[in-house]
Amino acid sequence: MGNLKLKGKDILKLGYPNNQSVNIALEVMKRNFATKNIHYVKSLLKEIMLNPENFEKDLTFGQIAEALLSSKKTEKRMLNTQRASFQIFGNNISEETMNQLYTALKLPVSVQGALMPDAHSGYGLPIGGVLAVENAVIPYGVGMDIGCRMSLSILDTPVSYLDGAKDKYEKVLAEHTKFGMYETHKSHVDHEIFDRDTFDMIPVLRRLKGKAIRQMGSSGGGNHFVEFGEVEITKADEQIGLPKGKYLGILSHSGSRGLGAEIAQYYSRVAMDQCPLPKEAQNFAWLDLNTHLGLEYWTAMNLAGDYASACHDDIHRRLVKAVGGRVKARIENHHNFAWKEIHNGKEVIVHRKGATPANKNELGMIPGSMTAKGFIVRGKGNPDSLNSASHGAGRAYSRGECRSLFTQNDIKKELKLKNVTLMGGNAEEAPMAYKDINEVMNAQSELVDILGTFQPRIVRMDK
Repeated sequence: MGNLKLKGKDILKLGYPNNQSVNIALEVMKRNFATKNIHYVKSLLKEIMLNPENFEKDLTFGQIAEALLSSKKTEKRMLNTQRASFQIFGNNISEETMNQLYTALKLPVSVQGALMPDAHSGYGLPIGGVLAVENAVIPYGVGMDIGCRMSLSILDTPVSYLDGAKDKYEKVLAEHTKFGMYETHKSHVDHEIFDRDTFDMIPVLRRLKGKAIRQMGSSGGGNHFVEFGEVEITKADEQIGLPKGKYLGILSHSGSRGLGAEIAQYYSRVAMDQCPLPKEAQNFAWLDLNTHLGLEYWTAMNLAGDYASACHDDIHRRLVKAVGGRVKARIENHHNFAWKEIHNGKEVIVHRKGATPANKNELGMIPGSMTAKGFIVRGKGNPDSLNSASHGAGRAYSRGECRSLFTQNDIKKELKLKNVTLMGGNAEEAPMAYKDINEVMNAQSELVDILGTFQPRIVRMDK
């Protein structure tokens, strides 16, 4: 925490009430002013105590001001006995996954929910879960990899180059993509995102800025990937702006890296402290958007989403520069996020954890697996799914099951059969680990229209 020798009794002597405002003041000051003189820190605390309403909107001191103004005890929230309305799309969904949604639907803030056909169990809200709530945000409802997304660039390069110049494309992926916790690019771009004052206004972001700069343009581990493949536009479409035909494409899947993960961890802990719930629902702890902490998380979440998008821009820029050609179209969509939207005439906060936004006429990309085709889609804006669709094929087997079920030999056979080259990857991401993408797409014909496909050819993943 630093060298500041500040104690709770020092804060009580300043006239603070003997409640949670003391602990909050102690934490905020030690986090932000660890190296400052104790007299200076006490004078700041005295000023906040005398005029808390002047500090309500301040991103550093707002939390203390709020505690002083409310002075409420943290009371345990109870779940409703009735579930909010919901819809489940698809059949191949486990009971554990459905039960996770059912618990979420009993939260006092819940308004409506849905499960996508690729759904499987997660922490808190299941992957493929969609939940609309009133004026609150659930950090675990957004997920650990905030703003994780799909990004597809369609190039004017002949698709035959993937066979004719295969070695070149493999070399480019090896040299210009970075994966996992330790690989970073030698050169970094000066992106406008790093000039934003949000990084300096919120303490947890200030600490993470250096890591975010280092990890810019890199991809995560697990199921994250960068691929060269074959795009097929099945019919000419004005929105995409391309005639029917085959094109060379770059598809990437990754999120907000260490920045998003640490934001998620920090605010999930804070939410659980602020919003005690019964044991089976504790991962659904929420932050009220009228509070300082709710606003702080919302601001940090949006920054992490913009950072994830900037990472994809950098990945695609590096690859296009290395292989040549021009980008004719770009399709990008994110999941693991919360949006303010109007449903049934009322503003709600829609959490999509591993679910693609599918508002009317919104374009998106739903991948299959390292060997299966993915689909370019256009949303239909179906209110039953809260304008959402699946974010992929969804897991048929957990990562643990995959390690015992599939060998490297099994994966090699499948790759050879589908004419796919894999760099990195492991049994946890085996093609057989995933549900049949065609079944998943059939189960969501009411949610999206299919405009084209993407067949992976050269795939790079974490080792």
